[in-house]
Amino acid sequence: MRVVVAEDSVLLREGIVRLLIEAGHEVVAAVGDGPALVDAIALQTPDVAVVDVRMPPSHTDEGLRAAVQARRAAPGTRVLVLSQYVELAYADELLADGRGGVGYLLKDAVVDVDGFLDALERVGSGATVLDPQVIAQLMMRGRRDPVQTLTPREREVLELMAQGYSNTAIGRALVIGDGAVEKHIGNIFAKLDLAPDADQHRRVLAVLAYLRS
Repeated sequence: MRVVVAEDSVLLREGIVRLLIEAGHEVVAAVGDGPALVDAIALQTPDVAVVDVRMPPSHTDEGLRAAVQARRAAPGTRVLVLSQYVELAYADELLADGRGGVGYLLKDAVVDVDGFLDALERVGSGATVLDPQVIAQLMMRGRRDPVQTLTPREREVLELMAQGYSNTAIGRALVIGDGAVEKHIGNIFAKLDLAPDADQHRRVLAVLAYLRS
């Protein structure tokens, strides 16, 4: 895949670039701030952008805001966010269009090279991939649970969907067959009142309903 990397730490940026190249990806730009990220995405139209949340000048949420801006300008842009912390301010907006192709991992996940590269591939294919800690913090906002009608097993399936697992991977994790996974997902769609549509789009909407509960 063609990848843009946005990270203000030179050492970490170069490390990610080298990791991606060794994995067979083409890094078409490596930048250190939000405006440069937006420009690189507009110029290079990458398959995926790997984006740090905190970049100059204020080191707060410039990377996340730039990612949101890039997806507004180019709705097909796929983004894998890396952060030391969970930043909720723009996370909802990044997920809100329901198009998928979004990931949010804590930087500790980069230590797990295979997991990071797998997340990158899944985001590049249009999946939504969220770190379990990101899911936990998005869920801890005190609002009424909109998925309370789901069975415990259906909630397990939906949580794995939120982490970007395929049907086969969900079945493997829960030790159930593909048919059972499909049945659970169908029940989830029905209970969340998601009308028939492209399956990937409904998966994203189900995950959003879960996170906004």
